[in-house]
Amino acid sequence: MFSKFSPASLRILRAAEQECRNHNHYYVGAEHILLALLEEHDAAIAARLASDAIDFSEVHAQARRALGTGEDREWEGILVTPRVRKIVALAETRAGDRHIEPLDLFEAIREEGGGLAADILRRAASMERVTSPVRK
Repeated sequence: MFSKFSPASLRILRAAEQECRNHNHYYVGAEHILLALLEEHDAAIAARLASDAIDFSEVHAQARRALGTGEDREWEGILVTPRVRKIVALAETRAGDRHIEPLDLFEAIREEGGGLAADILRRAASMERVTSPVRK
């Protein structure tokens, strides 16, 4: 499933998995990947957020809040949700013959459009449009 991932994208997946462990979650969800993408400080993602007038720190804070403080549960492994499988498939399509890069994952989260991670990005984009002054 992850054979076409670039080294940077594999770091993102490891970081997302670590977020699962940190919160005692038993699944890797799109919100874990979004948080890992933001914490990687990838220049292409920062540029995409800026071009969409989305405040990085606000999206980061919303993603952190969405994950909560963790659950008091024991787990025996981490599952990959069906949504993450769909996001990976979309990223593979975007990448074509090249390795999947972090920006491909980011755009796939947006394209898939479901779940908490996509909702955070949509809300952040909407907030920026509402709070930004009209440019002439």
